[in-house]
Amino acid sequence: MNVASRFPRHKPKPVDNRPHAVVIGAGVGGLATGALLGAKGYRVTIIDPLDEPGGRAYAHRQDGFTFDAGPTIITAPWLFEKLWHDCGGRLSDDVELRPNTPFYRVRFDDGTVFDYSGDRAAMEAQIARIEPRDVAGYRSFLDESRRIYEVAFEQLAHKPFHSLLFTAKTLAGLVRLGGYRSVYSVVSKHFKSDKLRTLFSFHPLLIGGNPFSATSFYCLIAHLEGKYGVHHAIGGTNVLVRGIASLVTRNGGQIRLNETVTEIETEGRRAKAVRLASGERIAADIVISNADPATTYGKLLKQHPRKRWTDAKLQRGDYSMSLFVWYFGTNRRYDDVLHHTMLFGPRYRGLLDDIFRNHRLADDFSLYLHRPTASDPSLAPPGGDAFYVLSPVPNLQSGTDWNEAAEIYRRKIEKRLEQTMLPGLSKSIVSSRIATPLDFRDRLLSWQGAAFALEPKLFQSAWFRPHNKSEELDNLFLCGAGTHPGAGLPGVVSSARIVADLVPDPASLPGGHWEGNGRGSAQ
Repeated sequence: MNVASRFPRHKPKPVDNRPHAVVIGAGVGGLATGALLGAKGYRVTIIDPLDEPGGRAYAHRQDGFTFDAGPTIITAPWLFEKLWHDCGGRLSDDVELRPNTPFYRVRFDDGTVFDYSGDRAAMEAQIARIEPRDVAGYRSFLDESRRIYEVAFEQLAHKPFHSLLFTAKTLAGLVRLGGYRSVYSVVSKHFKSDKLRTLFSFHPLLIGGNPFSATSFYCLIAHLEGKYGVHHAIGGTNVLVRGIASLVTRNGGQIRLNETVTEIETEGRRAKAVRLASGERIAADIVISNADPATTYGKLLKQHPRKRWTDAKLQRGDYSMSLFVWYFGTNRRYDDVLHHTMLFGPRYRGLLDDIFRNHRLADDFSLYLHRPTASDPSLAPPGGDAFYVLSPVPNLQSGTDWNEAAEIYRRKIEKRLEQTMLPGLSKSIVSSRIATPLDFRDRLLSWQGAAFALEPKLFQSAWFRPHNKSEELDNLFLCGAGTHPGAGLPGVVSSARIVADLVPDPASLPGGHWEGNGRGSAQ
């Protein structure tokens, strides 16, 4: 018998000669960009230092609990439906999104509770109980939020601001929208009650902004939530992440985990390759960075002569606050606690001044409490609850020694939760872990441990933010929270779409690749 017929030789895997796009970082922005570029015809390699994709949207699994590490509020679900459609799939085949009603519960320091929803009648009834005169203000605020949304989101969120000419053309409209005002100043124009001013201005904190300095464009969030609702993914946001990752691999892309990019190699104004911590060099036709722009320019391009994003400019930037996050599981259920709860402390402006301006860790805090098992009990063992509680804190400019401060701070939060929302908490905890600004710096490679890159102020937004098409290299592109349009799940998915529109059509590249660059093979 012919031996070769019994053991046929495997045919060699065909060489993939498509132009090579290397994506640094497997956060939601990087994954979405990789998926869109794969659908466009690129060979895609995504590289990330973590052991699972997701970046800030990573998931911790321990003791039978699943804890989403970061984003939990899903707005504008149509952005994900379109992402799946453009990559040849259907969102509903991979992810089940369900609405939250109400969106979240707000608890003020004096015990006043407000259920925030898209039900205008219910909202107006609650507003009237706090300040009857502010019902009219609520209506006028929603009208202004809609006008801002129609320009800042519908017209501009998906457009790149790398052109000064385009910026100049849109400037008049942006001025008419009042982008020079802060979110808090716009809200204060409509509401007289301090409680309601707090209630309708806190949203920028969800994307790293200070309501007292974030551009009023972020007032659009009120209309966005009202129009599309607030949703969660069954199984957690990590299921959404896994779904986007599958879009990458379905089109032949590769996601390499536990690998860290240490340098982008350049020649003139072109990125030639990325270098890994292992020493491996991966050649690329285009490079997309989902990393923090300050890390991209200050570390990965440290050897490249930069004209705009110099070390001095990076150091002068105002970076977002960081976060202290405590993930914990209990052996009992708290069925009166909703999926999302905001707990405001005794101070608002003073606390935000300490976080953003004074860079001081204050004794008081405001908290976001996430209880996904309110909607999806599968995330905890039977009879238990999964939680995380998030506290905005200063980034590492504060000088806080988190190795010493973390457990003290956690205990203060535990005590506050036990007094307000979760009676008997200390005796019910069966699983616990924390994340501090050190984790954002060391694990997520964020500049100064900032949780959301540059703070979204007027002169750090749009054209003033690091561009989606790099100013320093012709074939380097940026996606994610640190570039336009900004942080939050809608923002990072929009950044991916901008990049996918900016990169050249792979079929149009000379010789099938960018100016003869070795077809992106690993070297």
